[in-house]
Amino acid sequence: MPKVSTNITLDPELKRSAQELYADLGLDLSTAVTIFLKQSLRVGGIPFPVVRTDPPRLTADEILKDLALSRDQIASGQGMDAEEALMEMGKANGYV
Repeated sequence: MPKVSTNITLDPELKRSAQELYADLGLDLSTAVTIFLKQSLRVGGIPFPVVRTDPPRLTADEILKDLALSRDQIASGQGMDAEEALMEMGKANGYV
């Protein structure tokens, strides 16, 4: 199939970083963009979740309430250590 040229405007540092990443993966930027576009067509949208990076803001009262709950859970033996917590979060998010 014949190819067409498309121009896009990128931040120079973003382009350089992406080129380095894709080179480590054995790809050039054009191939990576092609993969992204083909996957977008397959799934009917952007092929990954697009979410806000800022967590929802909690009020001081909500934080204190969560802290009290955590302390109560630890005191009653319901808590878990950091390694267990990370494993649970990984499972919940499909990483483990």
